[in-house]
Amino acid sequence: MVRKMSAFRKSFEEKREKERLLSSCNGDYTELPGFRHTLYYEESSGCCSSLREKLSELWKEWKRVAVKAMEMGRTDPRKIIFSAKMGLALMLISLLIFFKEPVEELSRYSVWAILTVVVVFEFSIGATLSKGFNRGLGTLSAGGLALGMAELCQLAGDWEEVVIVAGIFITGFFITYAKQYPAMKPYEYGFRVFLITYCFIMVSGYHTREFIQTAVSRFLLIALGAGVSLAVNICVYPIWAGEDLHNLVAKNFISVATSLEGCISEYLNCVEYKRIPSKILTYQAADDPVYNGYRSAVESTSQEEALVAFAIWEPPHGPYKMIRYPWKNYVKVSGALRYCAFMVMALHGCILSEIQAPAERRQVFRKELQRVKYGRCQSVERNWGESEKDGEVGISGHSL
Repeated sequence: MVRKMSAFRKSFEEKREKERLLSSCNGDYTELPGFRHTLYYEESSGCCSSLREKLSELWKEWKRVAVKAMEMGRTDPRKIIFSAKMGLALMLISLLIFFKEPVEELSRYSVWAILTVVVVFEFSIGATLSKGFNRGLGTLSAGGLALGMAELCQLAGDWEEVVIVAGIFITGFFITYAKQYPAMKPYEYGFRVFLITYCFIMVSGYHTREFIQTAVSRFLLIALGAGVSLAVNICVYPIWAGEDLHNLVAKNFISVATSLEGCISEYLNCVEYKRIPSKILTYQAADDPVYNGYRSAVESTSQEEALVAFAIWEPPHGPYKMIRYPWKNYVKVSGALRYCAFMVMALHGCILSEIQAPAERRQVFRKELQRVKYGRCQSVERNWGESEKDGEVGISGHSL
């Protein structure tokens, strides 16, 4: 009897404890001990918040990219025009796929013309002419060699496969070795096209036995793609590499003149640097106009060489009406200017050094320095650069 009473009392106390907990929760059963839904809600809310943050970061990144793209187009509108010209050329050449008459092969293999437009169409007319010539010459020469090898393979009889494989190896070896010769660097793209065309004609011709038809159709489609690219590039807002080279050299002259003037002004005004910027010490882009002036002239070597390689392909245009305009003289003039830029760099290094001359000593040669700043520097570098930029004078064969 005592055991029953104690058990009854224990169950009664547990019941009262549960009622007290329920009343204290005010209907929110998630506060009960051992209730695990709270953890589930926290995990789900945490996942939603992290996903929301990632989507927000992705949207901000897209906005940042869009702003940069708009800024790039606003800085140089020619990039927008070039993109539109590429789309126009692709649209025109893609019309081949709808042709059924008179030559059905053009519609079947029109992908070669489309690939030619994608590869050959460049920013400037000179670059387009250079790549088009390399692609056409490589295709024509590879087609001729492939036709000759096809005749040799047919005479080989049972050894036809061996002759094809051996021919591909020998051709690949000699062409790859020849394109590494320094004088052949401008024609490297032509060598690549030669290898692609030769291997394509030999492999496809082996299966179809149509060596001549494959070679002729490929050459015609490549010529058609190159012709469309050149026509669109010349007729729709032409962009000339020679003009870009001219403007680049004129800009470098003005930049070096600005740097020299800045060095003289800082020296006479006793400008002191408490701490040399780390970007200048590591030769990176900085906010110093003196440093940026001669740095742009020194770093433009590769750009000038590329523009010269494309400019020599361009026909007479604008103020450059000579048949063989001396574009290479721009490289010589830039070399002399680059030597001046190195001297300005040395002067700027002296200004950045810790040991400096007293202010009264700097004024001893003030007149001579002012004469350099407003005399020779102004007349030789700045005036020449501005006249070049305005197109008043050009670099002829007797300039140097």
